[in-house]
Amino acid sequence: MTDTLTLTAGHDGFAFDALHAPPEGPRRGGVIVVQEIFGLDRYVHEDVARWAALGFEVLAPAMFDRQEKGFKAEHDPAGFETGVKYAMANGPDNAMGDIQACIDFLAPRGPVFLTGYCYGGTMAWLAASRCQGLSAAASYYGGQVAGMAKFRLSCPVIVHLGRKDAHIPADAVQAAIAEAHPEVPVHIYEASGHGFNNDGRPDSDPGDARLARERTLALFQAHGAA
Repeated sequence: MTDTLTLTAGHDGFAFDALHAPPEGPRRGGVIVVQEIFGLDRYVHEDVARWAALGFEVLAPAMFDRQEKGFKAEHDPAGFETGVKYAMANGPDNAMGDIQACIDFLAPRGPVFLTGYCYGGTMAWLAASRCQGLSAAASYYGGQVAGMAKFRLSCPVIVHLGRKDAHIPADAVQAAIAEAHPEVPVHIYEASGHGFNNDGRPDSDPGDARLARERTLALFQAHGAA
């Protein structure tokens, strides 16, 4: 059963909310789910439930609580505009502070993993560079990952991209990562576009979404998930 926790970011003392789900069955580790720009919408709730069903304790921080408490937007132009505005206003330091607070909450009970989508995909890559205590991270279609490709990584990372993504040139991102971090697997899903982890969205192919989740789970299992 999902509930809501309030955590405090160490860098500025801000209290933010996070969805929390206990593991179903024996605990295998912790997973942080980092949202798209649309807030903690139904797709985040669905992803939290998926990871909990696999035996993980899950946190999904409300990344834009400093801008608007409880923000949740539709996947339409107005929601996109507001989400982008909030992402820019929040900045990387606040995002990393909130993610670090989630890591610190989960870490006493086992390894901590992170998966992020769109905005969260970029934050996953950045957290793998800047945060302490992550065992592995999965970055899904992060628009700024190519520009951060040369950042030092402190944990293993996997990257998922959609071939039909009109916002992110998959081959260019793959090339940038291959040059800086040849050890990082970059998977391009030919049938999918942006946001393909969101079941039922136009750019989501069920087979691609399932394969990406299997690969992410395999990464987590290879790096400490029970």
